[in-house]
Amino acid sequence: MREIKMSTKYNPTEVEKGMYDRWQKAELFNPDVDKKLNKQKYADAQPEAYSIVIPPPNVTGKLHLGHAWDTTLQDMLIRQKRMQGYDTLWLPGMDHAGIATQAKVEARLREQGTSRYDLGRKKFVDQVWQWKDEYASIIKSQWEKLGLSLDFTRERFTLDQGLNDAVRKVFVDMYKKKLIYRGEYIINWDPQARTALSDIEVIHKDDQGAFYHVKYPFVDPDYVFNGQHYIEIATTRPETMFGDTAVAVNPSDERYKDLVGRKIRVPLVNREVEIIADQYVDKDFGTGMVKITPAHDPNDFQVGNRHNLPRINTMNEDASMNENAGPYKGMDRFQARKAMVADLKSGGYMLKIDPIVHSVGHSERTDVQIESRLSTQWFVKMQPLAQQALKMQGITDEHVDFWPTRFEDTYTKWMENVHDWVISRQLWWGHRIPAWYRKDASGKTETYVGLTAPKGDDWVQDPDVLDTWFSSALWPFSTMGWPDTKSPDYKRFYPTTTMVTGYDIIFFWISRMIFQGRQFTGQRPFKNVLIHGLIRDAQGRKMSKSLGNGIDPMDVIAKYGADALRWFLSTGSTPGQDLNFSYDKMDSAWNFINKIWNVSRYVLMNLDDNTLVQLPSADQMTLADRWILSRLTATIDKVTSNFDKFEFGEAGRQLYNFIWDDFADWYIEMTKETLGADGNKGQTPVQQILAYVLDQTLRLLHPIMPFVTEAIWQQLPGRKAQESLVIADYPTVNPALSDKQAETSFSALQDLITAIRNIRSEAKAAISTPVDILIQTEDDDLRTVFQENTDYIQRFGHPKSLVIAPDIQAPALAMSQVINGAVVYVPLAELVDLGEEVQRLEKQAAKFQAEVKRSSGKLANEKFTSSAPEKVVAAEREKLDDWQAKLSATQERIQTLKESSHD
Repeated sequence: MREIKMSTKYNPTEVEKGMYDRWQKAELFNPDVDKKLNKQKYADAQPEAYSIVIPPPNVTGKLHLGHAWDTTLQDMLIRQKRMQGYDTLWLPGMDHAGIATQAKVEARLREQGTSRYDLGRKKFVDQVWQWKDEYASIIKSQWEKLGLSLDFTRERFTLDQGLNDAVRKVFVDMYKKKLIYRGEYIINWDPQARTALSDIEVIHKDDQGAFYHVKYPFVDPDYVFNGQHYIEIATTRPETMFGDTAVAVNPSDERYKDLVGRKIRVPLVNREVEIIADQYVDKDFGTGMVKITPAHDPNDFQVGNRHNLPRINTMNEDASMNENAGPYKGMDRFQARKAMVADLKSGGYMLKIDPIVHSVGHSERTDVQIESRLSTQWFVKMQPLAQQALKMQGITDEHVDFWPTRFEDTYTKWMENVHDWVISRQLWWGHRIPAWYRKDASGKTETYVGLTAPKGDDWVQDPDVLDTWFSSALWPFSTMGWPDTKSPDYKRFYPTTTMVTGYDIIFFWISRMIFQGRQFTGQRPFKNVLIHGLIRDAQGRKMSKSLGNGIDPMDVIAKYGADALRWFLSTGSTPGQDLNFSYDKMDSAWNFINKIWNVSRYVLMNLDDNTLVQLPSADQMTLADRWILSRLTATIDKVTSNFDKFEFGEAGRQLYNFIWDDFADWYIEMTKETLGADGNKGQTPVQQILAYVLDQTLRLLHPIMPFVTEAIWQQLPGRKAQESLVIADYPTVNPALSDKQAETSFSALQDLITAIRNIRSEAKAAISTPVDILIQTEDDDLRTVFQENTDYIQRFGHPKSLVIAPDIQAPALAMSQVINGAVVYVPLAELVDLGEEVQRLEKQAAKFQAEVKRSSGKLANEKFTSSAPEKVVAAEREKLDDWQAKLSATQERIQTLKESSHD
């Protein structure tokens, strides 16, 4: 027996130890790796490029299971394409994640009793860089644990110098084209982070609140409307009343046409405001009257613009009340609400309070309630950018293919209804906006936008930074050397091939990469977008700190190994669907790898040191040999085609069935007959086939489970030290090995052996007990198959005697089973109860009857026979014939047994 370095049980810690470092030292993950190893694979032509840029994880903390899923799918694609001969680049990098990272560092400072304001901008940013270095190191080590074949020589960061150059150029170019502008608008404001937020950084949650019904008295004390000297206004936010500058009604509302132009007084403020008419007001909602607060509501802001209303901001950056809030100055917004409600009640202004539950915007990052706040910000004019991106989708060669396709509708609808994008953030961590201001002699503010600071004195740079997504939107091309369009990587690997990401950031990131790619490179940034879902717990709940159901992927790897985690993540769902994590599934994944380990160990132990990992000549092959090679060929075809469609779950199912069922349960068992025979005669061909099938299977598996496959593959005979499965050729379909006749014949042999095993099991006859086996078949070809493979029937059936004939007189006291084209009889007179056997066969007949009815009904359906492909209809007719034959044979046997029981 050949000595091999494999423990009797799969141990992922042993397998994975040091392997990633060996891959890295050999520079196997870099493009053109084959040329570096002096391989002549591409002597005639340069290989096709295949590139992926990693969705850069935020340096806010460690990677979670969602990151592990996302990167595993990318690694599978890159590893497969590398093996298929593509010139592959998988570019790593991380995102500075402006507001999220700054919030983390500020939280740490608060624990230390200080703040960014105490430190000042420079020292605070130094602190954030230290945080970045700390977590970037952790993330990189996690990538290595997962086995990700990233080219770290090209690693990027969204705040590195190259990215900053690209960001500045984009900002300046867009400003010159009037696609970026600065203006005073109502924006979403995070009062804890003290920064603007874009619409998609706002999460809406249901909060307890109230409708406060307040009297707004007429300025004219003698004026009466509906018997009252006031109008009734309902608001959920009384703290904004100090910013009220009008009350509006719908111009078509007949109830209030006489009120338009009349003045009322805002309670507590005593400001006189006018009742105006505007289409914005829904006359069927509430009283049909709304207060207009232009500085604190986006809709009111638009109404105020149409009517030239003043804008009165009543809050500071931290959502405390400012000097415009009168006696409530300095109070927190919610404290002010309570105080104002109490004062409205005591002043006789509060009519009633109705408790409600309503949807309120919260900051995605800090989770505090956002404020709609009047602010001067920088914006991207989205309509022209969205239009050209949507137009690109109609061009075949520039179309971005979404997988699954339904997500293209999600993308399209958002782009068709997109609003201008607020890109300035009141933060210190990020790309500083390349704009400078100074006052001229007349006191007017001059603005300069450029790649570098303007010459001259008194210029002050804008203190704000750009939204994180502004730099992330440039990621596919900025990481390739752009704006240097002559950069080798830009010319070779852009546009990238595939982007893998979750459906939750289609708006945040995918859409922005597409329109920026189109705007600045004239091309799509990637050909494919593979969308996956979210990782949930075993109960289908989203993982969160509050539920305490989060799973650290490094803990899973420590217990099960990276390959088991990768197998679960890659094969556990279909594209676009969520994935539920459970330890039961991880147990199954480990068990499968342990099966692969044991099968491989058996094969390697039964090879000689000089066994060739290549096929013997066809005339040396048995039926089982031809069958396993045909099944391998079909598996290669299905796995490859499913990878091309990103159907990794189906690819995994094909691999699982081939390895566990075909290779392990059948072919390996059958080789034991040959390998266990006396002498060495006949061993060499089966050794070659075992080595070949194992080699090809490991290659197919490698993109999914790289560590264990490399460890096993290295032990195949003839492997050289510098060889690696990482750059071995990926299996391709060999039509010469596809043998449908062998598959049909071997399937019949499997049916026969399974039938014999079933009969033995039901009769409780141990496999060691010899029994007579009678096989009746009128099919000459089938009879030949059985006769030529009696050695397998002997091994798996253990017959005392074996008869294969067209007409057999079956003994009454025998168990039988119908298979396609034959009936198997096992006389077990001393073990079989005739009545029980009849009952068993009647159950079997009922099953066959149900199949006949189902198939007949399907074929009687004109819609099916006329619309289904001809091949499908023909296959269904063939099934019906098989079921009818089985039913008929079973019914005949039942009749025979019943007649025997009366004798």
